[in-house]
Amino acid sequence: MEVLMHRRSIFQGLLSRTLFKALKRRSTRFAFHASPSFSAPSKPIIPPPLVSRLFPSSNLREGQVEAGELTCRSQRLMLQTGLIHPSNPGCFHYLPVSLRSMEKLIRLIDEEMHGISGQKIDMPVLCSAELWKKSGRWDLMGTDMFRLLDRHCGDYCLGPTHEEAVTQLFASQGTVSYKKLPLLLYQITRKFRDEQKPKFGLLRGREFYMKDMYSFDINEEAALQTYQSVCQAYGRILDRLGLKWVKVQADTGNIGGSLSHEFQLPADIGEDRLVMCGNCGFSANVETIEPEQAQCSKCQVGTLTESKGIEVGHTFYLGTKYSHPFKAQFMNASNELEITKMGCFGLGVTRILAASIEVMSFDEAIRWPGLIAPYQVCILPPKTGSKAHEGIQLAEKLAFSLGNSMSNMKGEVILDDRTQMTIGKRLKDANILGYPYVVVVGKKALEDQPIFEVVCQQRGETVFLSEEGLVDLLSRAVTI
Repeated sequence: MEVLMHRRSIFQGLLSRTLFKALKRRSTRFAFHASPSFSAPSKPIIPPPLVSRLFPSSNLREGQVEAGELTCRSQRLMLQTGLIHPSNPGCFHYLPVSLRSMEKLIRLIDEEMHGISGQKIDMPVLCSAELWKKSGRWDLMGTDMFRLLDRHCGDYCLGPTHEEAVTQLFASQGTVSYKKLPLLLYQITRKFRDEQKPKFGLLRGREFYMKDMYSFDINEEAALQTYQSVCQAYGRILDRLGLKWVKVQADTGNIGGSLSHEFQLPADIGEDRLVMCGNCGFSANVETIEPEQAQCSKCQVGTLTESKGIEVGHTFYLGTKYSHPFKAQFMNASNELEITKMGCFGLGVTRILAASIEVMSFDEAIRWPGLIAPYQVCILPPKTGSKAHEGIQLAEKLAFSLGNSMSNMKGEVILDDRTQMTIGKRLKDANILGYPYVVVVGKKALEDQPIFEVVCQQRGETVFLSEEGLVDLLSRAVTI
């Protein structure tokens, strides 16, 4: 009886006053359902997801990479933990847990793109060869592009990028006033590239998610201001993820234009070679400098040091490369038609997801950027039949109340209900999966002053907190 009283006290203490009143109103409404003066609560009460119900269920202590396959840390971990599953070479199924993380990453990107007045659209993946021939890129792309014929023998491709399509879209709108510029249109969709040798999981695949943005401006000065604005937004995205990154001078490649930068995450597994000056901070992809160049061309003093990186973003100033052939025009202040100046900007969504795991994790355990961790909190009840087994129901109520009463924890709490396993084994699984906070409901939680063991995995420390301390700790977690 005393234990039950403790449980009720903790449960009610953790529920916010607002939610507790909503629960009372709900029960009253059920008792007096004929009265029109009662209304349903504005927010549904959601039970916590259960680890035992996650798809797929797998043994986290067994690797799932075929012998001889070229792998990296992120690929091994994402396969081992059931975040992805191979479909065909260079293509993967994104499973529920990884999809939660990717959806959070997309929300973050949307937030920053809306902050610079970006407008989201969705363009067809299937692109006509006619558009690509008009820009001159149909032949330039070579074998990197997936091409196909329709039943009428018309040439199409699976779009690896959409400069042609978006420029035609802009041009089709008739006369656009200069007052509507700059215009920034972006999408987050699947892209395709016929990689000769896909490898490293999501880091180099044939099908992937990318955010591509296209800007239209009245002149070069305005276009370069937009360019800087987007670059700053990219930096904020990577900063909010807690990633170390570097912006480097880059080659324009088959996209074209006169100015280009890459956003790189330094990593030994990276395929790009970067050089940096320790004196002035100049940085570049080696493709843009003279072979064997050792001295910095910017300050003429510093020595260039080489490292490797994973490219996660790329920006281009295009000028009129696409707007001229497609006649993407606007009406200027003198009521004269002018060709708009363009920029294009890409972020590899699935590559950021994999690269962040690559650079932040240990060899045997995932560590997520806190903002996009699939779940912020995992609660571990005691094992069935153990001395603390009475805490199982308490753990269930704790998961329920944290996930419903704290605004930043809505949908962020998962319950490891596999109580046939010891807490130790489930702690190992939680470590591999990388939940930022793991809350252990053990014997101390049943004492007069309940204490919870909290493993803060990103900081690598364990703390013991009262229920008030636990709520205070979790209230400071930033979610999106």
